[in-house]
Amino acid sequence: MALPNHGANAHHVYERLGIEMPETVIDYSENVNPLGAPTFVNEKWSTYAQLITKYPNPQGEPFLSAAAKYHGISVENTVVGNGAAEIFASLAKRYENKRAVLIHPTFSEYEATLAPYNVYIKEIIATGKVPLDEVLDEVEFAEVIYICRPNNPTGYLIPLEEIIQIAKYAMRYKCEVILDEAFLDFIDEKESFIPYLKEFPNVIVVRSMTKMYAIPGIRLGYALANKSVVNDIRSRMPHWNSNAIATTIGAECLLEEDYRTRAIAFAKEMREQMTEFLVKWNCIVLPSATNFLCFQLPDSSRSKEFFVSLLVKGCVLRHTENFKGLDGKWFRVGMKEISQMEHLQKEMTAWFVENLSS
Repeated sequence: MALPNHGANAHHVYERLGIEMPETVIDYSENVNPLGAPTFVNEKWSTYAQLITKYPNPQGEPFLSAAAKYHGISVENTVVGNGAAEIFASLAKRYENKRAVLIHPTFSEYEATLAPYNVYIKEIIATGKVPLDEVLDEVEFAEVIYICRPNNPTGYLIPLEEIIQIAKYAMRYKCEVILDEAFLDFIDEKESFIPYLKEFPNVIVVRSMTKMYAIPGIRLGYALANKSVVNDIRSRMPHWNSNAIATTIGAECLLEEDYRTRAIAFAKEMREQMTEFLVKWNCIVLPSATNFLCFQLPDSSRSKEFFVSLLVKGCVLRHTENFKGLDGKWFRVGMKEISQMEHLQKEMTAWFVENLSS
């Protein structure tokens, strides 16, 4: 039995597997900030509603300037997208009939957006630490390499010094580096590559507002790169691609320093507690730098049974059957509120006691 692809669409999993959906379902396959959107979003919603009667700014203002200021970079080096997904879609045609390097397991959107453009994809498999020598060897013959940092779904953070080394080597061979920093907010901006962009015009950094600020429904992302790349990305986007509510809320989100500090601390606390719980049951847990973690059962042959059992209890993990290199033997779990994490551990404990205890 093949498990259906999913992620933040729990009803689809139940429907495809023919399992009755419980009245209460907690979707741990989602990996947005468990604290929810900043409080000002609800408090000022009536104000935002007034924006729908006018066309939005075609460049994505006021968010464009806010993002540039936040990172200390020029607006000429910044482009706003309808979510990071639109950025990746707009970038893909840039590499038509060329060669790309993907480090699996990773975000499926890279390969999906490249597929229509006859891009030859060289795959490197690295569940944990990335084989730097192999990456450098492949970069020499490629036009682009995609790097997710921290990686989705493993949570692994390639050291910044290694990213700099890759960027330097790639520039020598006229290879571009697309650096996906969608989950970097959950660490610290000092880990970002953005301060090095002036030194490396071959690097494109893609960021998302979805994860940290828990606003996936309004679709907002952006890219930072040299001016010619920014213009190229923008030329492939429709006018008014970002709505006025999204760009206004996004600009205000970047001012929420206390919120970010709390979110980083909370995600770390939940991740450490969940890791401790899983290790106690002899699960293998990959080191994660963000608000989710990846784990494997002591007996990975029972992964589907475990997954379905939790579905019946209303707990939806992210299976990994569609992630190359993980092959369904691992699970990704997003951090949630304390009570929800306790609920998951309770249901998992019941399964472990019944199935793993000797």
